[in-house]
Amino acid sequence: MISQWQLRAAFAQRLSDMYGREVPAYTTLVDVSREVNEDVLRAQGADAERLGSISRATAERHGAIRVGTRAELQQVARIFGALGMHPVGFYDLREAAASAVPVVSTAFRPVDGAELARNPFRVFTSLLTPADPRFFDADLRERLENFLAGRQLFPPELLALADRAEAAGELPEADAERFLQLAVQVFELSPEPVERAWYETLERVSAVAADIGGVRSTHINHLTPRVLDIDELYRRMTERGIEMIDTIQGPPRWKGPDVLLRQTSFRALAEPRALRTPDGEVISGALRVRFGEVEARGIALTRQGRARYDALLARVDEEAARRPGTDRADLARALWAEELPDTEKELAAQGLAHFTYHVVSDRPGDGSSPPTRLDELVQQGWVRAEPVVYEDFLPRSAAGIFQSNLSEEGTRNNDQEGAAYDSDWLSGVLGREVLDPFELYEEQQNGSLAAVARALGLDRPPR
Repeated sequence: MISQWQLRAAFAQRLSDMYGREVPAYTTLVDVSREVNEDVLRAQGADAERLGSISRATAERHGAIRVGTRAELQQVARIFGALGMHPVGFYDLREAAASAVPVVSTAFRPVDGAELARNPFRVFTSLLTPADPRFFDADLRERLENFLAGRQLFPPELLALADRAEAAGELPEADAERFLQLAVQVFELSPEPVERAWYETLERVSAVAADIGGVRSTHINHLTPRVLDIDELYRRMTERGIEMIDTIQGPPRWKGPDVLLRQTSFRALAEPRALRTPDGEVISGALRVRFGEVEARGIALTRQGRARYDALLARVDEEAARRPGTDRADLARALWAEELPDTEKELAAQGLAHFTYHVVSDRPGDGSSPPTRLDELVQQGWVRAEPVVYEDFLPRSAAGIFQSNLSEEGTRNNDQEGAAYDSDWLSGVLGREVLDPFELYEEQQNGSLAAVARALGLDRPPR
């Protein structure tokens, strides 16, 4: 029997192999990421594994896909459910993007600490929003919804196997193999000709909308390895002649601990595609839709820490607008140094980041009883703190990656009121709860504190 985590690991590896065959620059990205990780490990030793083992970081991937309808999103949730992956977080890229990105998103991922340690594969999954009149007028919305209703992305056999795997938590080896074959196939780039006129109609609104609703299939949009030094990765990829996007999205590089998520990518490549003209002729063309992304993950911030991060981003925007021509990264570094603690210890003390706490088993005995306060337990060597890895995404960074790989900004009518979507709405669409990432991190931290209390014989978890 093949367990869910084994299915997840095998799916992530096969998807990576497939994407490397179809987008060779992605293989270069993976190779350079591995080289950088090995160099960081040699230079930093155990400190390089502060946010996860080198084996986890090297194997780690996240992918991104886009679907067009509620039914398609429900079906993809069943496929990822088979892999032990749950919807976590709600991201509204319509509001996070300056250009036209008419999607709302969630991320399917494992949530249990042991499952994340085994294989933390995630898939950022976006749903097109045809009902938003800022992007689609009534006529185009009707045509788009009719087009989407006429396609089938996921074969019934795949969905049936997915349901069995989710219900049982495993599949027999032969069924697991069939599931993996079918699951990888649906995310390959289809050779079916693209209706050029229809694709271009949607592309005038948004290239993202065209990628979702202009074809009769879906595909992996990008795949992302994890790197321990994203600035060095960016430099080495550029040296190899790979055209990278202009910036690294997310927090700046600075002297303090890495927090949240930093991302960058190479630019979407013009890939050969068969196009069908209005008179029925099939011609050779090219579309830019797929790219390779890379990420560096930091410590998960608390709600308070995230509020401070968002406020700092707003201040960077204000300063950049007030002082045009100033380097944004320099502005961000200066503000970070002013407003954020530059040690893990102080991040924890101010309640800005999440940590798990573990009893130090080899602490020398001195006849004293353990204190009840968490800071004293850490200071006196009873307990050690380990940072919790940020497992999720940043809407502004995701939108920035999407935007950086678009050739046109598209169109958006801000005189119209946008359609309302939120996490509750998405939970209703999926028929399964969209989990709150902050609650997951809090549960992880609180569970470790409860274990500390039990091990040390304290009346209640330390605070």
